[in-house]
Amino acid sequence: MRGQEPFDDTGPTSVLVQKAEPAFPDPVGKTLPNKRDARPGSWRRALGRDWQLYTLAVLPLAFFVIFRYVPMLGNIIAFRKYEPGGSLFGETWVGLRYVKMFLADPSFWNVFTNTLVLGTLTLLFCFPLPIVLALLLNEVRNSKVKRFLQSVSYLPHFLSVVIVAGLVMQLVSIDGPVNQLVKALGGEPTAFIQKPEWFRTIFVSSEVWQTVGWGTILYLAALTTIDEQLYEAARMDGAGRWRQIWHVTLPGIRPTAVTLLILNIGTFMTIGFEKVLLLYNPLTYPTADVITTFLYRMGVESSNLSYAAAIGLFEALVGVVLIVSANLISRRAVGTSLW
Repeated sequence: MRGQEPFDDTGPTSVLVQKAEPAFPDPVGKTLPNKRDARPGSWRRALGRDWQLYTLAVLPLAFFVIFRYVPMLGNIIAFRKYEPGGSLFGETWVGLRYVKMFLADPSFWNVFTNTLVLGTLTLLFCFPLPIVLALLLNEVRNSKVKRFLQSVSYLPHFLSVVIVAGLVMQLVSIDGPVNQLVKALGGEPTAFIQKPEWFRTIFVSSEVWQTVGWGTILYLAALTTIDEQLYEAARMDGAGRWRQIWHVTLPGIRPTAVTLLILNIGTFMTIGFEKVLLLYNPLTYPTADVITTFLYRMGVESSNLSYAAAIGLFEALVGVVLIVSANLISRRAVGTSLW
């Protein structure tokens, strides 16, 4: 009819638009979500609807509460004098007495230096090598050869630390294969495991052998998420394999690498307690003794639990500072972080 504006029918979508509930515009014209979604009882309805899924989190939460958070209460004995058989939280308040003791203890600073050196060497070798191995395995086109290489590199991870330490001690013993090779080349057999100057080489080498293969799993998984069209575009631009790895592959796995680097830095101070404890001896203390083994001797063997608790609290604080700093630097430098 004349005098009426034509009806603008846009099809089925117009019905949906008409039936949709109106949003709530704010004073400056922005659209806000429906208020009904933010009602206080929404989490209760979600819990009632998906309670079977939430029950899966009960055991992990109980584990962390019982074995991670409750034991934190024991840190109070770092500031109280604890005597075996007495009060669980110490007898008398001594303040920073034990903190001053380990700060003035030359032995502590020796083990602190050893921890930094071993941690740095382990990070320098054990962090980038899984990336290199993952890139090499990614270039293998024969699936059978690739699976064989993966299996061989993964196997050492499934050996217990005791078995690995035993193998290492047999390999570097006086009559072991290493000294047999040295003798065959005209050299003199050496008791490597009793030489302080050889301990770090032995420890880092065994750590690389045991962990590098397993560390490639996450990187191989990250490589599968890279879009193949990026490689096709790089090839069309004339990029060779090395250019593709540098400009496509490495940026694709950068978030995974940064996340693992931050986590490794967080455990920097707790480097290899079990393996160090099994491999070291009094002759190699100058280079092998680390904070965790020093804590073991002070707390368990000498029963000086308050002193050990003070050192452990200091170690934990250093770890927190390291992981927060690494996360902050990563966020500002590469735009990737844990939080």
